[in-house]
Amino acid sequence: MSDPVLIARELTRHYQIKGGAFSKDATVRAVNGASFELHPGRTLAVVGESGCGKSTLARMVTMIEPPTSGELIIGDRPIGDTGAAGDRALRAMVQIVFQDPYGSLNPRQTIGQTLMEPLKLNRPDIGAAERENRAREMLGFVGLRPEHFERYPHMFSGGQRQRVAVARALMLDPKILVLDEPVSALDLSIQSQILNLLVDLQDRLGLAYLFISHDLSVVRHVADEVMVMYLGRSVEHGSKDDLFDHPMHPYTRALLSATPSADPLRHRQRIRLAGEVPSPLNVPPGCPFNPRCWRATDACKAAFPPVVGNSGHRAACLHPLAVGEKV
Repeated sequence: MSDPVLIARELTRHYQIKGGAFSKDATVRAVNGASFELHPGRTLAVVGESGCGKSTLARMVTMIEPPTSGELIIGDRPIGDTGAAGDRALRAMVQIVFQDPYGSLNPRQTIGQTLMEPLKLNRPDIGAAERENRAREMLGFVGLRPEHFERYPHMFSGGQRQRVAVARALMLDPKILVLDEPVSALDLSIQSQILNLLVDLQDRLGLAYLFISHDLSVVRHVADEVMVMYLGRSVEHGSKDDLFDHPMHPYTRALLSATPSADPLRHRQRIRLAGEVPSPLNVPPGCPFNPRCWRATDACKAAFPPVVGNSGHRAACLHPLAVGEKV
């Protein structure tokens, strides 16, 4: 495997909430220690229920928000150690595609203006004529026609708008794309077209993807590795095949049991978890999953569990599932 283009070490993101007359100050632990690597031409998918910290992680990787603690290295340069100018250069290497293809586009700008804007802001050395040439070339690159250059976002379908968003993300020649639920707002018939476009672009350009999703059927189609998050923590991380076929963490097992499958050989008994996901303002002690876990013991409430497994497939659990174990 090639050297990583991004390394994240124990990233955390905490938010301080000021209390009122009848409440105390509190801390929201949105992400509480995430470590992973991104490699050229490969996709790491991050999955979990709403509120697990997926989108916060995406904002840290794209440097929209700084981590509270931890280290983020792009190429061989740590973020924050290169000065403002250096960080701007690193930021150009990481681009994001958001969930809502309409909300992420300026309705007052033509598609051509939208595509040229990143170059105008980040590459003042490139003249107007070259900016336009690159933007027109990028339209064809993502499957749009030349006449779309002068049109406005409201004149496009959702799938076409997401192609525009992908094209804009590629204008600065990034090494990494963060894809935050990129197809969840699209019709099912369009989702496969956008996913196939992303796979094709990755093959052609050698891009590294951080793919944020709650849809495990989509993840199975695009991912090489999967990281499962729960209440800001990574609870399992492994290759796609290992994690889908032999989940180690009970939470991963429950997520997979809720995923429909057309393959009768992959049918799993549905696991219905008790209770709701706790608030990140009040994370349970020990393993954060212990109040909902059918395998939990008193030891699970004492401290966050150690990581078990190997470098290719690991989970943070005192009582991991064995290969082939029936629930």
